Amino acid sequence: MTNTIKTWQKEDRPREKMELKGAESLTNTELIAIIIRSGNKEKTAIDLARELTIRSSGTLKGLSLLSLEQFMEINGIGRTKAISILAALELGKRLCSEIPEIQPQINSSQSAVKLISPFLKDLQHEECWVMYLNRANKLISKERVSLGGLSATIMDIKIIVKKAVEKLASSIIMIHNHPSGNACPGEQDKKQTKALKEAASYFDISLLDHIIIAGNKYYSFSDENP
Repeated sequence: MTNTIKTWQKEDRPREKMELKGAESLTNTELIAIIIRSGNKEKTAIDLARELTIRSSGTLKGLSLLSLEQFMEINGIGRTKAISILAALELGKRLCSEIPEIQPQINSSQSAVKLISPFLKDLQHEECWVMYLNRANKLISKERVSLGGLSATIMDIKIIVKKAVEKLASSIIMIHNHPSGNACPGEQDKKQTKALKEAASYFDISLLDHIIIAGNKYYSFSDENP
């Protein structure tokens, strides 16, 4: 009998890894294993997912082309598991075919705060978010990039710039919160702003603003230092 996933280190188990690091940190095989849920006496859910990945040439497109009967040809994939995977793939197709919502244009610190404040203003710990914008200052996406304690959060400049390049963003806005209620920037906030601005500029990406949210108040580096 093979070792079960329960015997693995917590950070290696797909469900726990997803909780700790987010869905984006998982491979396709690990995500499929979560859908499969359990293996059998000979194979773990990861083993079964790996077999499916191999059979589909390592692509989700290939996986979506498999029939119910082809899924069930793998020992350990019954009708229920096969249907669950096919349902998840169908949801993915429908998501891709949906007409995207019109993204808002960020033309001031107020418009940025209006979008992001609900996520940050009432938190008791610090979080750092980034808005990625196109050339027309329309929002491509907004993402939490780090989470900290009561008085500090670590900002990974390399990750922020990497994501901006991947998203073909022309500019970014950094936002973080001060649970203390004091929106004034500290020396570390000023250093991080300068460092991020310089790093982004190497890729022709502009840091439009760094906004600090403290309850219903906020501080904008762009407004205060035009």
